[in-house]
Amino acid sequence: MTEYLQVSTATQEREQAVALAQRAVRERLAAGAQIVGPVTSVFWHLNEYGEGEEWKLLLTTTRDRYARLEKHLLDNHPWDNPEVTAVPLEGAPRCLQWIKDSVEPA
Repeated sequence: MTEYLQVSTATQEREQAVALAQRAVRERLAAGAQIVGPVTSVFWHLNEYGEGEEWKLLLTTTRDRYARLEKHLLDNHPWDNPEVTAVPLEGAPRCLQWIKDSVEPA
């Protein structure tokens, strides 16, 4: 049984999120991506409280493709230690089949 995930990260600039999304989808690491923003973030980083605006990147993939998608995001992200998280995803059967079909290597 294929498991589905929604993967998220954030960038400082919209163009950075678009570049990460384009490559992930073209390389079939993600079926699709949405870029939302700017969003306000409140966080701890390097033992300091911070606030800022970011662009949220949400991608859909399968558990089988997650490791390669995570590597892509970490290797190409403009930040040294970006937040990359994944949560299980449920959905309509036809949508989940689209995700599976879209990320299968050509």
